[in-house]
Amino acid sequence: MLTVHHLNNSRSQRILWLLEELEIPYELKKYQRTPDGLAPPELIAISPLGKSPLITDGDVTLAESGAIIDYIIATYGNGRAVAQQSGYIHNLYFSHYAEGSLMPVLILKFIFTIVPKKSPFLIRPFLSFIFRQLDKQLAEPQITQHLKMIEEHLAKSKSTWFAGGEEPTAADYQMAFPLEAVASEIPNFVVNSPHIKKYVETVHSRPAYKRAIEKGGKYSYAKL
Repeated sequence: MLTVHHLNNSRSQRILWLLEELEIPYELKKYQRTPDGLAPPELIAISPLGKSPLITDGDVTLAESGAIIDYIIATYGNGRAVAQQSGYIHNLYFSHYAEGSLMPVLILKFIFTIVPKKSPFLIRPFLSFIFRQLDKQLAEPQITQHLKMIEEHLAKSKSTWFAGGEEPTAADYQMAFPLEAVASEIPNFVVNSPHIKKYVETVHSRPAYKRAIEKGGKYSYAKL
């Protein structure tokens, strides 16, 4: 049976959502982050980088969200979660854009925010000022630009989903994570993005998503 090695508060939550949507049987093995917020060493015994999401399926051991999503849809999807021809390019683009372009910018903002908090007390005010300026000049303008593009795409979509079909596709399982992170952690960036807010609300309202949360455990970005 396919096994999901699930790390709390991680991208592996999107894999549980996919499996619940497609009603695919799976085994769930949970791992908790260390006090430093890192993955525990037990994951390294399965995959050298010790990253999550991670699945095992017979002789297959596979990491990376995009690869896992494509594998599950191709192997177990039975034709579901596949974009219609009219939405093929959108599905292809946003499946790769989520981690290739959007997440690096969000991680940059996270770094600019967390470094001053982790710094020695005496130099914290100085670093806070420096990193706030870096955030304002480097991260925030890019995030605004990305969200504007996403908002415009969703506004033109024929449905709720990125590929324009009747159900989520790979693009949605990839895009949901960064968008719910933005909506949860920096909500001021989506104040004027009604389609993004509606998108996240729609994802969170789906029964399969709620089942995934129940099975996966505490998840900071889901306001259910």
